[in-house]
Amino acid sequence: MAVEVASAAATGTMEITVSKGELLRELTATQGVVERKTTIPILSNYLFEAVGDKLSLTATDLDLSLRTSCGAKVKKEGSCTIPARKLYDYVRLLPDAEITIKMLENHWVSIRCGRSNTKMVGMAKSNFPALPVFPTAGVIKIPAAVLRAMIAKTGFAISSEESRYTLNGALMVLKAESITMVATDGHRLAHVERAGEKFDGVSGEMKTLIPKKAMDELKILLDSTDAEVVEFAKDEATLFFRIGSRLLTSRQLTGQFPNYDAVLPKDNNKSVSVQGAELGAAISRVAQFADERSRAVRMKMEKGELKLSASSTETGESEDTLEIKYDGDSVSIGFNAQYLIDFIKAIGGGEVLIELKDAQSAGQLRPALSEDYKYRYIVMPMRI
Repeated sequence: MAVEVASAAATGTMEITVSKGELLRELTATQGVVERKTTIPILSNYLFEAVGDKLSLTATDLDLSLRTSCGAKVKKEGSCTIPARKLYDYVRLLPDAEITIKMLENHWVSIRCGRSNTKMVGMAKSNFPALPVFPTAGVIKIPAAVLRAMIAKTGFAISSEESRYTLNGALMVLKAESITMVATDGHRLAHVERAGEKFDGVSGEMKTLIPKKAMDELKILLDSTDAEVVEFAKDEATLFFRIGSRLLTSRQLTGQFPNYDAVLPKDNNKSVSVQGAELGAAISRVAQFADERSRAVRMKMEKGELKLSASSTETGESEDTLEIKYDGDSVSIGFNAQYLIDFIKAIGGGEVLIELKDAQSAGQLRPALSEDYKYRYIVMPMRI
């Protein structure tokens, strides 16, 4: 008799109908979080929960989780798990119509749409990890447009070397009236600050290390939302970002972020302004002939012109010259071409200020026109 009770409980009852467009939108939003190559099979599944007139979807890789939802006709409330990648690939191919999802026995799930009828093998919901709960206190509202801009200006400078653990994220510093974000990989540093914002509930300085994967997911979510604010909160172990009806949670990075103030140049007195698009194009051309490993290009600032050059024994050599207003001392310095191009892309054109001291000191680049964001980009020199 005990066996019969167990199988009845395991069957579940969920039955819902949902529009293909709405379901696909949320499945697409969660693709970056779903684990592809996992040793824990349940992490390759979505958790579906149907309550009231809503379907909630959750994906997690244990470090990062995304909970999202869409409207649904819920005939029977319940929950189940469905293989995430397979469901996404299948739903994309369905016609634009209503989809009925129904829980069957032994964690099987039926998916019907028009004349298509499919059954997929799920797993026990009890295996799905419990997710942290959004805190009720200490919630800070950050304008979505501001967070989006700051991630775009710093995310590319985060280190992807796993051994440099505290550099695998960006540091966000909140004060009562400003927000700053800093990222570095040890070879370059992106620093952006915006004053004049009001953050209720922040006193002193609130520092948070946001992991790279969370930054990447935030960027995707912010690019596809019309929500005006991001509700941000954290507890001892977890960061929470609520954007509209979507909740991204991330494990906190622990450890000490480097003292970035120490590397911000103080006396780079050789300065020129140059058109960003022209500079980017010249660097891209010259970099074709740079050493493949170092990607180093030489930048020479002299009276009236900025010379960019690169050479390698395998490919040859190349030089490009830009006209500039400059009559100071000549200075020649080497930089990684990709680092310069990343910055030019991040500011999206416009004039670039290049500020140098000498061949051994870090160079500083920033937008020439003062904007709402105080943006500085520091690049360590290379020997050429």
